[in-house]
Amino acid sequence: MKIGIDASRANRKFKTGTEWYGYHVIQAMKKIPVRNGDCFILYSPDKLRSNLGHLPKGWGKKQLRWPFTYVWTQIRLFWEMKKYPPDVLFVPSHTLPFFYRGRSVVTIHDICFEKYPRCYSLFARLYYPLVHRRSATIAAHIIVPSQFTKQQLVELYKVGEDKITVIPLAYDKNNFYVVEDKKKIASILVKYNINKPYFLYIGRLEKKKNIGGLISAYEQLAINNKPTLVLVGKSGLGYDKMKSRIESNNNIIHLGYVDVKDLKYLYNGAEAFIFPSLCEGFGIPVLEAMACGCPVVASKSGSIPEVGGDAVLYFDEDNIDSIVRAMKKIIRDKNLVEELRQKGLAQVNNFSWEKCAEQTMKALLRV
Repeated sequence: MKIGIDASRANRKFKTGTEWYGYHVIQAMKKIPVRNGDCFILYSPDKLRSNLGHLPKGWGKKQLRWPFTYVWTQIRLFWEMKKYPPDVLFVPSHTLPFFYRGRSVVTIHDICFEKYPRCYSLFARLYYPLVHRRSATIAAHIIVPSQFTKQQLVELYKVGEDKITVIPLAYDKNNFYVVEDKKKIASILVKYNINKPYFLYIGRLEKKKNIGGLISAYEQLAINNKPTLVLVGKSGLGYDKMKSRIESNNNIIHLGYVDVKDLKYLYNGAEAFIFPSLCEGFGIPVLEAMACGCPVVASKSGSIPEVGGDAVLYFDEDNIDSIVRAMKKIIRDKNLVEELRQKGLAQVNNFSWEKCAEQTMKALLRV
């Protein structure tokens, strides 16, 4: 059995959630022994980077060159599938080639644009429903990271439940853990000009992530020695309206993109990780924070309660006062902080890329 895998997102130099998912699930699948007669092919428009290109027995790669920035999946990958079709095509990020007719498995992470269209550009509001509905229709099977996303597909796209497998994501254990070296943490904070105490947010700065709500709550947090608010991530839709508020507040720091190797130190040094998102298909940063012993304060929307369990202090993402009260609890209740820390360290043991890869492999081989 020949299984083709779209590795285009996994191969990107700068990764966020879906890119890291593709990368880690592929890397973990490589460690699973390949059955006699099976083989895996990674497709990418560029040469595979770093250890993504290190292939064990039974694995191959094929560079599908494409001179343009966009539509590689819809044209170049589609043409390859038409000429040299695998038995199964696996696309880890939403979008199958629109006119593909072969057997395929696709991971649909969320369809939050259906519930919160205001958080997406006009192009996204037109394009995303089209390609997601099409992928959900033509795929032989769909992988989703949470029961929340499964329910969205069943209710909004009328996908049969037996066509969907829930496979939770995970976090990188090699990069996110409790750091005992306090001097190293301090040196990284100096590098980014951060003083303790501080609250931390990591993710794209955009409407969907409710950064405007987080800033409003922080502005209303009236206490002495208020922690700094550190925002890490690239700007997205709606950032222009947030920018002036961030720049005019001396207690808010926007770092932009931070090398993944430094993130664990930022998590380890923070009073809490705050995740105010309006809608999430999973929420990998929640696991990263907990793995670093950082208390998590998050919205109770979407899949976040599935990921966080009882190890998170939840708030109502649409209620600024609710976010403010949660911040105050973290500042004032040290017993709660320690309880969240210990529960978080236990909660992350329920997730691993090895488990995710094993379940994904089973889904691919039974299609």
